[in-house]
Amino acid sequence: MSELNTDPEQTPTDEATAAAAAISAEDAFAEIAAQGHAAAQLDPTAEPVIEVEDLKMYFPVKSSGLVRRVIGHVQAVDGISFQVPKGGSLGLVGESGCGKSTTGRLITRLYTPTAGAMRFGGLDMATVSNREMKPLRKEVQMIFQDPYTSLNPRHTVGAIVGAPLAVHKVVPRKQIIPRVQELLEVVGLNPEHYNRYPNEFSGGQRQRIGIARALTLNPKLLVADEPVSALDVSIQAQVINLMQDLQREFDIAFLFIAHDLAIVRHFCPEVAVMYLGKIVEIADRESIYGHAHHPYTQALLSAVPDVRQAAVGGRRERIRLEGDVPSPINPPSGCRFRTRCHLAQEICAKVEPPLLQIGPRHKVACHFAGELGDAPATPVTAGLLGVDGQGSPEPGTTPETLTIGPGFEDRWFDVKSRTMVTA
Repeated sequence: MSELNTDPEQTPTDEATAAAAAISAEDAFAEIAAQGHAAAQLDPTAEPVIEVEDLKMYFPVKSSGLVRRVIGHVQAVDGISFQVPKGGSLGLVGESGCGKSTTGRLITRLYTPTAGAMRFGGLDMATVSNREMKPLRKEVQMIFQDPYTSLNPRHTVGAIVGAPLAVHKVVPRKQIIPRVQELLEVVGLNPEHYNRYPNEFSGGQRQRIGIARALTLNPKLLVADEPVSALDVSIQAQVINLMQDLQREFDIAFLFIAHDLAIVRHFCPEVAVMYLGKIVEIADRESIYGHAHHPYTQALLSAVPDVRQAAVGGRRERIRLEGDVPSPINPPSGCRFRTRCHLAQEICAKVEPPLLQIGPRHKVACHFAGELGDAPATPVTAGLLGVDGQGSPEPGTTPETLTIGPGFEDRWFDVKSRTMVTA
């Protein structure tokens, strides 16, 4: 064994050691980045696989006592519209209780909506009967949030993953086990473990089993309800990379429900922000993360740690929302975010802002839409809605006819010039 070098002239200085460590860390990061998956890209020409328009879900609230009467409704989802492109991904983000998971369960028809339309394959899934819905269930599947409670502990993995194949009679009964083993191998599990029970797997492995079950019928749309929130960070990356591989291989569209904006930014080229049952902003990745116009979206983004900014020094200003989220049983009048918004004025209480298109692929529902630090002093929507700055009807003015649907138009409202422009 060689002796340690004790010559002071040969001992590296602290500066040299720090520089060498920085270089090695940079090389390690470059190596990891080269092995990782690139962020998903938007295809603006892709046809929508599903169109959701004015979707609502009200849960009745009943009084206590012998005769239980309906005394109110929880407005979990209240008139949302969006579309998911074929083979693409739409991220749905927001605080807990904003209606994200309810939206996912509506898309899969685990709940029957109160009103609205969900157009998929020429049919409206919101109105079809359970018998008519059965063949559609092969096309729309769901990955549940909790990998521990979404798997039956009394069934083996083979029975769990093979159940959809048996119910829909996709393959002969003798071929179910080979097909299950093939699916387990696709999601990175040992095919020989098909006869094990869920308690014999880790959290990440259980989520992979849930993904395999969702893939059994080769769906066109997968609703992923916070699929990685219960997993460790390293396992999260593996599951996200797996879903990206499956999306490319099988051309699957994703409605990706999450609260982690960093994961959504990587996986979803388009993002919709929900607040108290409403979509307040929806746009492509660059517009949402770089040019957010709604104060709620700006507050969410300010809470995301920025590693690169911390490395160069300085700290991004944190926007702290005051107060609690209002009750969905009795939401505020007008804009639902006004009780926590620093921009709120009288018009926000009187008139509900429409989800107005302000760019080629950017919509926002705010009377004072503007980038962070550049919010207008007067409401930008007053002229469109035929009201004055306080929200009262303006005599002699006619409100603009606004086309507010699930998609994007070639004509939109420019908030700077306050005029309609055409692409």
